[in-house]
Amino acid sequence: MMRRRTTLLTGCIALTLALGATACGGSSSPASGGSSSDKTLSGQTVTVAGVWSGSEQKNFQKVLDAFAAKTGAKTQFVSTGDNVSTVVGSKIEGGNAPDVVMVPQVGVLQQFAKKGWLEPLSSTAQQTITADFAPVWKTYGSVDGTLYGLYFKAAHKSTVWYSPDALVQAGVQPPKTYDEMLKAGHTISDSGLAAFSVAGQDGWTLTDWFENIYLSEAGAEKYDALAAHKLKWTDPSVVQALTTLGKLFKDKQLIAGGQNEALNTDFPGSVEKVFGPKPEAAMVYEGDFVAGVAHDQFKKTIGKDANFFPFPAVSGGTAPVVSGGDAAVVLKDAKNSKAGMKLLEYLATPEAAAVWAKAGGFLSPNKKLDLSSYSDDVTRATAKSLVSAGASNSVRFDMSDQAPAAFGGTKGAGEWKLLQDFLRDPSDPKGTAAKLESAAAKAYQG
Repeated sequence: MMRRRTTLLTGCIALTLALGATACGGSSSPASGGSSSDKTLSGQTVTVAGVWSGSEQKNFQKVLDAFAAKTGAKTQFVSTGDNVSTVVGSKIEGGNAPDVVMVPQVGVLQQFAKKGWLEPLSSTAQQTITADFAPVWKTYGSVDGTLYGLYFKAAHKSTVWYSPDALVQAGVQPPKTYDEMLKAGHTISDSGLAAFSVAGQDGWTLTDWFENIYLSEAGAEKYDALAAHKLKWTDPSVVQALTTLGKLFKDKQLIAGGQNEALNTDFPGSVEKVFGPKPEAAMVYEGDFVAGVAHDQFKKTIGKDANFFPFPAVSGGTAPVVSGGDAAVVLKDAKNSKAGMKLLEYLATPEAAAVWAKAGGFLSPNKKLDLSSYSDDVTRATAKSLVSAGASNSVRFDMSDQAPAAFGGTKGAGEWKLLQDFLRDPSDPKGTAAKLESAAAKAYQG
């Protein structure tokens, strides 16, 4: 879903989150897959709501088909588009609540739980999650100590994508530190191609830039405190991260077209500037879902024509691993919440994850999923990195996705707008931090 930076366009290789118009899909007959079958849900229909459309919806339908093959259930998927909270709320009020919702934000999951909309996960689902997922995913799926959400689909948002040809022609190697990355960028620029394509028109991409820098530079403890607004945005660590980010933003030699063009470039456009027919830049930062756009839209072979390096360590810190994801939850007011819980129990298994992994455009945080289930080496590498970071508790969920939507997820407002303003004029990190704190304080109080 585009608004939550885990984003746009469908992909057959890497994680993409599509902003789609409302659409419905259903299946009563299973596709291939489904080993042992237990037709205990024959005649029942499970309704699932989520942001996915296009090929993401088609690939998730393959998972639902496999569930149907095992249980005999019918399934129906409803694409909510961007406003999951609004759509689901209206369906609950209208007495037509879906059984399962794929929630794209921690903040929305918390909102649903506090409104009393969610069913705590069954003991079966809880046992599977405890055994097969890193504790961090259980934490993000819980509210006040109760586990409500299963993170079925994840994103690795600490990847910098590049044209191998562009780096070879400039004579540079993938960098290991942020300063090396900027230095390599200047070398690339000297060779005649801009270093970075920046999607400044989409404020969420700028939050992702900030989050990776902040996590590496300030550390996980402060990241968690800032995400919960237990640390103010006026803290010196925030000012320092903005200063570090500003080194890139203010350097017209590094950004394709300069700041003004960046502010008029959306996420797909930023990928096109690197991997399209007329390249304008060598690198674009965003999550693993960049590969989906590069492959589907511009027919690039991932690993050959398009590759990535991990977002580099900043100021002597540890290389960051920021993630996002979609959590499956069961609604209390649904007509068939018991069957919905059976679906969630299935989604918790590596068997379910393998269906979409094989289809492409998917990462799973399930550590029991065999990496051979993924269709290419690049996706296997990103999946391995994500699972390893979860095991070491070094992965952190997208900070703005943890915030109230008024601050972390609204176009033209809050963090999105203020970071766009900062891209336009990065000369006053301290002033920007003060504005961020003012907006955050208002949103968190609300």
